[in-house]
Parts: sequence; structure tokens; C-alpha cells
Amino acid sequence: MENRWNPAEAAQYHTDLDLRVYSSRLLGQDPSLVLHGGGNTSVKVTETNIVGESEEILYVKGSGWDLATIEAAGFAPVRMAHLLKLAKLDRLSDPQMVNELKTQMTNASAPSPSVETILHAILPYKYVDHTHADAVVTVTNTANGGERIREIYGDRLVIIPYVMPGFDLARLCAEKFTAEAGPQTVGMVLMNHGIFSFGATAQESYDRMIELVAMAETYLAQQGAIQPLTPGTVSRGDSRQDLAQLRYDLAQTAGFPVILATHTTPKTLAFAQRPDLAQISQQGPATPDHVIRTKRLPLLGRDVASYATQYQAYFQTHAQPGLTMLDPAPRVILDPEWGLCTVGKSVGAAAIVADIYDHTMDVISQGTALGGYQALPAADLFAVEYWDLEQAKLRKGGKPPEFTGEIALVTGAASGIGKACAAALLKKGAAVVGLDIDPAIVGLFDGPNFCGIPCDVTDEGAITIAIEKAVRQFGGVDMVVLNAGIFPPSRAIAHLDLDHWRKVMAINLDANLTLLRELYPCLKLAPQGGRVVVIGSKNVPAPGPGVAAYSAAKAALTQLMRVAALEWGGDGIRINAVHPNGVFDTGIWTEEVLQARAEHYGLTVADYKTNNLLKVEVTSAAVADLAIALCTPLFACTTGAQIPIDGGNERVI
Repeated sequence: MENRWNPAEAAQYHTDLDLRVYSSRLLGQDPSLVLHGGGNTSVKVTETNIVGESEEILYVKGSGWDLATIEAAGFAPVRMAHLLKLAKLDRLSDPQMVNELKTQMTNASAPSPSVETILHAILPYKYVDHTHADAVVTVTNTANGGERIREIYGDRLVIIPYVMPGFDLARLCAEKFTAEAGPQTVGMVLMNHGIFSFGATAQESYDRMIELVAMAETYLAQQGAIQPLTPGTVSRGDSRQDLAQLRYDLAQTAGFPVILATHTTPKTLAFAQRPDLAQISQQGPATPDHVIRTKRLPLLGRDVASYATQYQAYFQTHAQPGLTMLDPAPRVILDPEWGLCTVGKSVGAAAIVADIYDHTMDVISQGTALGGYQALPAADLFAVEYWDLEQAKLRKGGKPPEFTGEIALVTGAASGIGKACAAALLKKGAAVVGLDIDPAIVGLFDGPNFCGIPCDVTDEGAITIAIEKAVRQFGGVDMVVLNAGIFPPSRAIAHLDLDHWRKVMAINLDANLTLLRELYPCLKLAPQGGRVVVIGSKNVPAPGPGVAAYSAAKAALTQLMRVAALEWGGDGIRINAVHPNGVFDTGIWTEEVLQARAEHYGLTVADYKTNNLLKVEVTSAAVADLAIALCTPLFACTTGAQIPIDGGNERVI
């Protein structure tokens, strides 16, 4: 356990709250202590209010903030006097508690205080740190975890049996801590939940947290619980069809499109191939906090229907009348061929599940080696999953972007129309796979929602590899924009050689046949129906001289689109084409080509760009907007269509 405290860095922070921010970030930087918004920190300070009265204020981490990146604004200031009065009540429901906390804040714009605020208030220390340290949670998640904690820490920690966070936990801690704490006390363990450390200064509380967790790590090592990894067997088979089918089953069970991310590593394979997996993985998560994101149990294998039935039985066993069941789809899948698969409404949600379960695998493995992993009973986990405060968060959530949970593949995505399409899809919440021969595609967009893959679309093998990578990363393909193409220099038929012709056909036509063929199995398993948009050309209905190869390739591609519409309609796949006129902010319109085409028509370059009835220049963004609109429910009843976007052309009209 690394102590990250840096005196030079700490010297830059001067107030108690600033130091609280600094030490909180140090805790948040270590994922073995804190994961994705978990953990809590606080500091007690004295302030003078607007009427000149001195008040003791508890600054506690606010809801929605992550310790790794928290700022002073992320702490909620709550009046200590009222918190201590609340702690003496015999009973207080959690909704009542949340209301009381909000009414006692000194800054109405601050985030909502943590549900553990009263607990932080009753602890008689200036600084309080709380983490879900893997090592401590591992020790507590064993049959004799309490005895082991006493063996490690003696009387330096007060041990609190598991109680769900909220008022009841605060009351229990107040009673036990008052009875058991002494001058030697430096922290507290909440069984199956986490560890607290205390201090008069930010550094003292932080140092104690690191020391206490390091002691648990040392104990695990001495007991032989930390064992070397035995890598699992890797399967190299083509898994596109199976993964797309699994994602479809998950989406049907959940009731909305999902991202299915595959994490095939030596660690995940070793865990998923354990002979005792069915026993050790089916007890519950490392802490009840994780049940919100991972659900109580992972799915073993690929039978989503059986899992849903099991979840429904779990709900019916523990639910009170009037409670509505959450979707019964798993969030974690352990498969001997794929290792770990994680499920989420978005790429970010699936990634959080992956991070959490990566640590859960360690906790389960080490707990098993320590004498037997033992999670909380199902009833306790259910209480957290269906906690009224958590349900309120779900109800409060706004409407997600339109394509959340869906995956799009765009060819020629590094520039021009393709780049504009990728950007528009990302804005609407889709996960986007961009293919392009330009290596710059890899870093074209920041964030986990974009996967850029260098790919020569004329290489069938490269296309197969790219689609396999896309499906393993996101789970399938729902939407496709066939955009990659070239616009060669003008060449009359009398001087048109076969090499020129074949090159244009290979990129503008043949590559798209390969893509459609290889993507078809995924498109027909798209939860909301597959959608394909072909970027055609005004040259299809109104060809111009000198571009025979380009015009013929785009016309053939359009005919291919029409046949695909006929063949794939029964699979719920709709495929349409847009026919732009010259889109001059794309890579194919070099200055040389643009000048040559303008001269061919006897126009200036400026006039050539707006040579249409509306006298407008058609941009990549405009084409992208139309292409993406074709993927929305607005065009749910349209397939096989050809839509011009050319400013109005006499020959097309």
C-alpha cells in the first residue's frame, strides 16, 4: 500500500478544507481503496455565519463526486449541532434523514450530503476517512472475518457488524463507538463494507488509513491468500455471431439496448475457468455498494433467460408489496471462452462494472484462499439494491441521448463526411467504431465511446479483424455508414485504363459488398433493428463526363443497396442511400480535382461549389445530419430509399 502524501504538494494547500481535498484525492487515486464514487471523507471546521455567530460545520463528500477528482465545491457543508441532535433520535427514516441533511446545509448550491453524514458527525475527530479497501473487505468477507480483524488490529479499531448505510448505521456506531473506543482507537471497521481512519490533521488521518490497509495486505500475504496467477486458456475463435446473439438476448431481457464489453485477459480467463467458479462466484459482491452496478450475482455462461428467471425468483422472495422489479438482465458475465463480459446502458456504465468486478475477482479469490469467501445474505443485498434512496436516484435520471446503448460503424471516418457522421453519432450517445486507412483514426476522438481502427477496406481479412475487434469491444453493430471512397481525377472513357477502373471499383464498390456481407449477422441481431446508410452521389441519377469509373461504382453500390433492402427487410434491417453533390470539405476534393471540375463546367471554384438551385454549399455536417436522421425512428418505415442532398439539381429533379 503506497503512501502518496507529498509534503511539497501538501504545502500548497492552506485551509482545513483544502487539505481535505488534497488527501481525499490521494485516496481516490488508488483503486484498491476507492472505486467510482465510493468512499467518503469529511472535516469539521468552525465558521462565522452571516449574522456573526460561530458555528461548527461538517464538510462531507457530496453525492455524485468522485474522490479522485473532488474539489472544495464537492463537499457539502452541514451544521454539526443539528446532526448531533439527529443522532440521538430513536428513529429516522432515510428519506426523512436526507431531507434533514439538506435543510441544514449552509450552501444551498452544494451537492447533497452523503447518507453517512450523521455517522461522520458523531465520530469525535476533526478528519474522518472512509474507504472500501480491497484487503480489508477481503478479510471481513470470510466466515470468521471478525476474529481475523481483531487478530490484525487488536483494540486499535472498533468493529461494527454490517448495517445498511443510513440512520440505523449511524445510531449503531454511536452506541458501539462510545462503548468501545479508547485513547488507542485510530479507526473503525464496518464488516463487509469498509474501513474508517481518524486524525487531528488531514495527514494523520490519511497516514493511518494507509497503515491500516497495509496491515491487512500483509496479513493476506502471510496467510498465503495472495497467490500467483495461473493464466487461463485463450480461445482464438471468431466470436462475432455469438457475442452479437448474447447482446441481443441481454437487450431483450433488459428492455433497452446495451453495451456488452469483453475483457479477455489472463486474469479474467483464469477466474472464469476455475473449477470452483459455480460456488465462489454465486454468493454476492464484495460490498453491498457494488450490487447497484453489478447486480447480486454474475451470469455463468450465456443463458440469459435462466438468469432472468433466477432474478425474478430472488425479487419475489424478498420484495414487499407494491415494489417494482428492476430489469432482470445481468451486468457481469463469466464465460470460460471470453473471460469477463460486462453489461451497461452505456460504454461508461459497462466500464465501471468491469473495474468493480476486476477488484471483486481479487477479493473472492483471496477470501477463498483465506478459508472461504462469504458475502452478505441475499436479503441484505436486496435491501441495498431496492433501497428507496437508490430508487429515487433512478427515477431522477434524465432521458439519455437517443442512441445510448447502440453501436455504429463508420467507414472512411478519419475525415470529411465520415468524420462528421462519427461526431454526430457520438453526440447522440452511440458507441462508434471508425475505420480508415489513415492511422490517425486511432486517436480521432477522445473517450471510451470511440474505437478507431486502421483498416484498408479492400482487404477482406482486415475487415474481418476490424469487425471482430468492434464486437468484442462493444458487443455488436446496430448502424453502419458506408462512406469510404475515392474520387479520382477526371478521365474520359477513351483514355480509361482497367487499372484505374479496378482501383475505383475495389474501394467504392467491392469493399462495401464485403462490409455488408460480414456485418449482416450483427445487423440482424441489432436490438432495435439494423440500419445502414450508403453515401452515394449525385452522379448516380445525374452522371457527369470524365468520371465514368466513379459514377458506375456509385450506381452499382446504389443497386446493391436496393437489393439488400429487398433481401434484409424481413430481418428488420433498413438500408437507404443519400446522394450528395460535391461536398468540398472532404479529402477527395483536392485543390487539383476541384479546379479541374470547375474548369470543365466553365465556372470559378466559388461558383462551382454553389452550382445548384438553392445556391448553397453542401457540407459534410449537412450530409451527416441527414445520414444519421435515417437511423432514427423518424425513418422507421423507410428502406431502399435514395435521398438527394445537393441543393437542388435540374438534372436530378
